[in-house]
Amino acid sequence: MTARNRMTSLMTMACSIIVLSGMVSSLALAGAREQAKQMHDRLAGVPPSVSVLNDMADDISNGNELDAAFTAMSDSAFYDVTLKNFAAPWTNEAMSKFVPLNDYIATVIGIVRDDQDFRKILFEDVLYIGDPSLGLPPYSVSNNNHYSELESRGISLRDNLIRVSQSSYSGLPSSATAGVITSRASARAFFSAGTNRAMFRFTLINHMCNDLEQVADVTLPTDRIRQDVSRSPGGDSRVFLNNCVGCHTGMDPMTQAFAYYDYRYDQNNDPDGELGRLVYNAVGTTDPVTGTRVQSKYHINSATFEQGYVTPDDRWDNYWRQGANRRLGWDPTLPGSGNGAKSLGREFAHSQAFAQCQVKKVFENVCLRPPSDSDDRAKVNSMVVSFANQGYNLKQVFAESAVYCMGE
Repeated sequence: MTARNRMTSLMTMACSIIVLSGMVSSLALAGAREQAKQMHDRLAGVPPSVSVLNDMADDISNGNELDAAFTAMSDSAFYDVTLKNFAAPWTNEAMSKFVPLNDYIATVIGIVRDDQDFRKILFEDVLYIGDPSLGLPPYSVSNNNHYSELESRGISLRDNLIRVSQSSYSGLPSSATAGVITSRASARAFFSAGTNRAMFRFTLINHMCNDLEQVADVTLPTDRIRQDVSRSPGGDSRVFLNNCVGCHTGMDPMTQAFAYYDYRYDQNNDPDGELGRLVYNAVGTTDPVTGTRVQSKYHINSATFEQGYVTPDDRWDNYWRQGANRRLGWDPTLPGSGNGAKSLGREFAHSQAFAQCQVKKVFENVCLRPPSDSDDRAKVNSMVVSFANQGYNLKQVFAESAVYCMGE
């Protein structure tokens, strides 16, 4: 081979390497763009603009995947759609996401937007409302018009929610506020009628990812089970001892935290309670049925078993700190007892089960499936640690979930 031929061959090889390198770079960029689009779709539910897609793809190509995820979450749709649909099922017994915006949902969105400790949703004196400059109907304790109009006008929740103290709008003492537990929407769904056990059960489902059957424990003391629970259903005491006890031994002592709360409405003219309001028996209030601050609903069916527990106040105790439900990971720095909804909300929110539950829900929301194999479970466990280390910032969990699932 002549020198000229060798030179030609080398030049051809060099050109081929350059072309091949360019092709690899193009393929890598194409992969990053696809991942960026999927990430944006999963987080915001809408396609990104060209400039946003390019920025996210560049971040992914440069190994800054979390930055790309946070860029996607800056889209207003993340708040208006993704977070709204994420929180909506927690506000009703049917667990439907097809409900109007309300104070519960808005407060969850605001806490996430503001990078707040997400545990505060269960015990803080906090409420998010639309900015007063918008000319909305004022927040009301007896209707949802403020939030209905905020949603119907398509106003950005990212840009127009403001944080206020719940006590200054609801009329509750600050000591009686407990985040979304004492929101109007939550009260309508779970304090309405009944015996207030619904509030306990759905808080457990929505924020601890356990229903009563999963935490049943028949080994605990029965001394706090109320009068309305038969000790021999169908004439068979074994049913009580082997079934009823499992739920009520833990539930009834903690549901006592809600003893001063009720949701009042006109059952004849407003059967769905749309115009009802949360009521609270503050210091100095006496219920005519109980003769104490305890709401009369705590004496419903008191003749069923008259020797049962008569609720005297809102003192609660967590019997689940003993027995099988120690697995829920209760905070050892908390006393495991207290008075009222605020301290019970803190007890739940500071448990390991609460953190694990939020991470699992976000993972499923973003990845469109529950954790299903060892890799998924390992990722969830690492995100639980990260969630705590990042001050319980839920956006961090959304970002890490989106990165993990961006290539699916």
